[in-house]
Amino acid sequence: MIIVHIVEPFAAGIAVFVKSLTEAMPDDMHIIVHGERKKEMSAREVKKSFPRQNVRFIKWRSAQRSIDPLKDLLALAELYKILRRLKRKNLVDAVHLHSSKSGLLGRAACKMAGVTNVFYTPNGASFLSAPNRLARYFYQQLERVGHRLGGNVVCCSASELEEFVKLGINAGYINNGINISQQQKSAININARDKFRVVTSGRIEKQKNPRLFNEIATYFEDMEQVEFIWIGDGTYKKYFTAKNITVTGWIGNKEVHDLVAASNLYLSTSHYEGLSFAVLEALALKKPVLLSNCTGNIDIVKKGINGDLFTKASEANVKILQYYNNREMLDVMGTFSAEICQAEFNVKENFKTYRELYAGSLQKVMGGKVKWNFGY
Repeated sequence: MIIVHIVEPFAAGIAVFVKSLTEAMPDDMHIIVHGERKKEMSAREVKKSFPRQNVRFIKWRSAQRSIDPLKDLLALAELYKILRRLKRKNLVDAVHLHSSKSGLLGRAACKMAGVTNVFYTPNGASFLSAPNRLARYFYQQLERVGHRLGGNVVCCSASELEEFVKLGINAGYINNGINISQQQKSAININARDKFRVVTSGRIEKQKNPRLFNEIATYFEDMEQVEFIWIGDGTYKKYFTAKNITVTGWIGNKEVHDLVAASNLYLSTSHYEGLSFAVLEALALKKPVLLSNCTGNIDIVKKGINGDLFTKASEANVKILQYYNNREMLDVMGTFSAEICQAEFNVKENFKTYRELYAGSLQKVMGGKVKWNFGY
């Protein structure tokens, strides 16, 4: 089977998602039509992490992040030509669209090219990040327009699905997943006398709410035994004023793994998520998680079992103090994190379902337990 993936933001979590799909289906061919966000990461660097034997790349040169009617029409025309060419060569069995921009332009291009086996995964829909009601309404209408063009909406978490159902869009969901054995292959012992390390990972951008991260860290500035580490980089790091925050910049996967493994707590301050791979990796590494109460995050936390949710800085501060003063509870919570990850977010179980979707052999129940849902 040949699956064509259409990706505008070929970086960060979306790139991890597509890479996981290609690894979960090694016997199928994957053609990735991609844009590029050079300020975040060059496409050349992203490609290096993909398997070589079953993946091919096509540059979507006119794709760009912001909404611009003229440029978006050019991007649509280019995408239509790519799909038409691939279809003529019998190189399209299914098309999978990733992110909101790709979802809208991709469904329009597929309709024009006569491609009907189409799937769209928002991975954090644009209307969830809207700065005001008017923008939110505008993005919601774009999702409705895209849905009328055809294709199947497959959300990456139950809470993201709920947001689409509220719009009257018939959708389904398959939980994101990670390679658990890969994450757990090495362990790092944490000495009780070491600093209490709170870590997060990702782009330092508005969606991740770095201002809230800074507000939380500021509360602990006078406690030398508590440190905050942000793994990544981005334009919003200018809002970090707390002296106990360390920004690592972009580092290798092993370094990220080791930093998270050596931490006491994983913190997410995001405004919204699809279903964060970084948080899932923290679960696999047996880390308790303290997450903002938003779409995506709420699917990961079993309150008081493997972590907690919070809505404002004061709530997060209380929880961090509780964890700091009761470190023995963190090992127990971390064990539950790993068990939850194994049961609900194992890529080997979850992502093989996408192949069934592509092939049209959808099954809702596996071994008597609902692993995912389609056609909510």
